[in-house]
Amino acid sequence: MSVDVFILNTGVADFRGSEFAFTDELVGPGGLALGETKDMPGYTQQDYKKWIDDGRATAGGPGNTAPLIARAGLDVAVGVNFGKGNFDGLDAQGRYFYDTMTDNNIDMSQAFVHPQLPTGTTFIYEKDSRERGGIVYFPNANNDFDFEYFKGSVEKLNPNVVYYMYSGLSKRGDANVGIDLADFISWCKGKGIVTIVDSHTLTGNPQELIDTDAAIDEYRLLEPLLSKLDLFFTSYDEARMIENTIGQKGLSKNMSEDQYICHFLDLLSEKFWKDSKKPAMFGVTVSNGAFIKHTFEGRMSNPIKIESNFMAGEVMDLVGAGDSFRAGFISYVAKNIKSFKAGIIDYPQAVQMGNLFASLYIKAPLDNRYGNIGTYEKMFKIVQGEQEFRSFDELITAAKN
Repeated sequence: MSVDVFILNTGVADFRGSEFAFTDELVGPGGLALGETKDMPGYTQQDYKKWIDDGRATAGGPGNTAPLIARAGLDVAVGVNFGKGNFDGLDAQGRYFYDTMTDNNIDMSQAFVHPQLPTGTTFIYEKDSRERGGIVYFPNANNDFDFEYFKGSVEKLNPNVVYYMYSGLSKRGDANVGIDLADFISWCKGKGIVTIVDSHTLTGNPQELIDTDAAIDEYRLLEPLLSKLDLFFTSYDEARMIENTIGQKGLSKNMSEDQYICHFLDLLSEKFWKDSKKPAMFGVTVSNGAFIKHTFEGRMSNPIKIESNFMAGEVMDLVGAGDSFRAGFISYVAKNIKSFKAGIIDYPQAVQMGNLFASLYIKAPLDNRYGNIGTYEKMFKIVQGEQEFRSFDELITAAKN
């Protein structure tokens, strides 16, 4: 058995609603936070089931990536922890996530059912205004992610790409100051698997953290990890917080966004990939594309920016923008795995595939987040630029038909 992509960790059901004002009280307007299972609000399983039936839930984490990759026609598996319950063996959140994945032809055979902890759950406060509300994520069963269990899954599935979501959001996954995850990634690479890890932390108000040059302990988890990875992307805001934690504080205040990103990529390459002779690429996503830096004939390229060719259309929801970008990028890498390992992959084209997936995802309605993604062949034709589009609707038609 072999799959193209195996995505690990952070199985979560995201719930949106005006009744979740408690999130603003915990983290401030627009803030983000991790919660403890003991502090979960006292909603019942029937409450969750009703919200799911009312279309107020989405599948987060791998739910922002796996269905997109599968709709492109690749073989995808997801390995996550669920809570035990009365919905065919799972709790309401876990059953919703599981069914969403299987409805999109995703292999869920390696999921682990936790006997005590519920499925990960996020509450997103939707305000009447366009102002962003607070978000509180309760990892629950995700906090007990077991690398040894999922090593067995890797051996069964023999994936071309392993994608771990996310460093910074699992107590057991982040144990030993990130060394356990780094060792797992090294073990995967020893089997010839291409590896990518997403970094994420939910701590306070991101803009306040950036403005105050705050260091965030969760980003120290990257220090043993980055040199082991084949691929790594982060956002501009997270890049600043990463540098404030493991680099030099405050540099971005004297630089434009583009200048800072190039500096950041140079910092990463010097600190973590200086002596790398193997194919590797890392980048920073921005609102209109991405900056990347990669190995090339045994040396590092200069940072380059690839602007998205797919900016047209109205954004419906930015949640999952980075995840959907990675879905497109990873799809391209998995489809061109031999070229990647040989160091001859077309990185700008790979990034444009990520840009295309993200554009089609964030401009889709919440009740049909995956509906705009077409087969890889159709998406690749769009990326190649063989068609001209006068509107976003024409782009959607080309991807779907």
